Amino acid sequence: MNFKEQIQKRRTFGIISHPDAGKTTLTEKLLLFGGAIQEAGAVKNNKIKKSATSDFMEIERQRGISVATSVLAFIYKDKKINILDTPGHKDFAEDTFRTLTAVDSVIVVVDVAKGVEEQTEKLVEVCRMRNIPMIVFINKLDREGKDEFDLLDELEQKLGLSVTPLSFPIGMGYDFKGIYNIYEKNINLFSGDSKKNIEETIAFDDVSSPELENIIGNKAAETLRDNLELVNGVYPDFDKESYLKGAQQPVFFGSALNNFGVRELLDCFIEIAPAPRAKKAEERVVEASEKDMTGFVFKIHANMDPKHRDRLAFVKIVSGTFERNKPYLHVRQNKNLKFSSPNAFFAEKKEIVDISYPGDIVGLHDTGNFKIGDTLTEGEELHYKGIPSFSPEHFRYINNADPMKSKQLYKGIDQLMDEGVAQLFTLEMNGRKVIGTVGALQFEVIQYRLEHEYGAKCSYENFPVHKACWIEPEDPKNEEFKEFKRVKQKFLAKDKKDQLVFLADSQFSLQMTQQKYPTVKFHFVSEFD
Repeated sequence: MNFKEQIQKRRTFGIISHPDAGKTTLTEKLLLFGGAIQEAGAVKNNKIKKSATSDFMEIERQRGISVATSVLAFIYKDKKINILDTPGHKDFAEDTFRTLTAVDSVIVVVDVAKGVEEQTEKLVEVCRMRNIPMIVFINKLDREGKDEFDLLDELEQKLGLSVTPLSFPIGMGYDFKGIYNIYEKNINLFSGDSKKNIEETIAFDDVSSPELENIIGNKAAETLRDNLELVNGVYPDFDKESYLKGAQQPVFFGSALNNFGVRELLDCFIEIAPAPRAKKAEERVVEASEKDMTGFVFKIHANMDPKHRDRLAFVKIVSGTFERNKPYLHVRQNKNLKFSSPNAFFAEKKEIVDISYPGDIVGLHDTGNFKIGDTLTEGEELHYKGIPSFSPEHFRYINNADPMKSKQLYKGIDQLMDEGVAQLFTLEMNGRKVIGTVGALQFEVIQYRLEHEYGAKCSYENFPVHKACWIEPEDPKNEEFKEFKRVKQKFLAKDKKDQLVFLADSQFSLQMTQQKYPTVKFHFVSEFD
């Protein structure tokens, strides 16, 4: 198979949603259809009875939520599918925002009972800014929920989407009989048996036929005809070009837990979703079909396998082919690196690959060379854009709770900060360490991982800070900057890259400081350099 055909075979996408909308369960069922797993783990009541395949960190199994993006790959109908399952919880949104720089399209999961929730709005906003093609999957149809048309209105009004349903439910909750697949013109009957892989499918292109009553009953048939008439009258026909431009979003209905409506979603997805797309670098736009390899690091994960203490950098291949044992230029460090065991992923299972194509995600063993946002090329100086580091909103002093393990503690903090889970600040005045996170739950994850992956214990103390700002003086030698450093000494710290940071204790004090020192710039986002 030639290079161009390999690119056309690939589909790399992310699954995003508010927590508990069923994102991880949907991921599992997609893997089930891809033949990648034999039996799915049920995620119920936040107690994972059989761990979800993509939640491979111990803390995820305990809490029943995803806290890190996992990468999963499988083959379905001769297409190579790469799924990035992202955390839904807002405290881990930073990981999700970075992951969205590595996908070519997205599936948005919405809970039929709760509709569009806060986190869904934020994530969809990021996708819309980047014109990422989106498919919406309305989940949990086996439960009572909102009216289908109300949900479609909500998608349009709250998310600003232009939707077109490609399937429509027949009933809901107790009355749920199945789904009419508008895209394929057939009916899927619901048996309510979640162990059943493929439910009964009946080809049905003429809903006005009296045969419909025999299949789903008089009342359901009448309601379905009315609903489909309304769909045809209100919503535009599906247009693949509009979808690929991010201007139209197809909607599917189903129940991931009961494996219902998932095959329809997957079959349509592999047909319409984009193959790897061009990506914008600071210097130029890079096409997937270019022969020279380029790629960027969008995630770093320490201790994927706690037995081996390994640290992996996740690289999205943008163009060309990535080959094992071939030297590539690490642009930021300006040095050539070779990789003897690049990994492909299936949750925590990894296998060594000799060659990877655009769209693929490769895991590279890292001894500390990589930072998030780093670019690898065959010699060209390229810098891929749009991987931000957000200003933290929660701050705590971190203390060593076991003096015998201080070496392990500092190694653990060092590696976890490189992953981008949080940021470390060292106070200028007394050298105390402060951790800043975007979400409060991150502190728990850090504490848990330090103990279970590094054998170190830490405790926290509150540190009342409103916001961290990176400082850039017009002239480091001028009197105003010297006075700023003297007066605000108590609030100054250095981050891990030795950049000066101002830790403002309130919005008012930040505004006053900005007014008093006009030649000092305050930045709320630090781009990785």
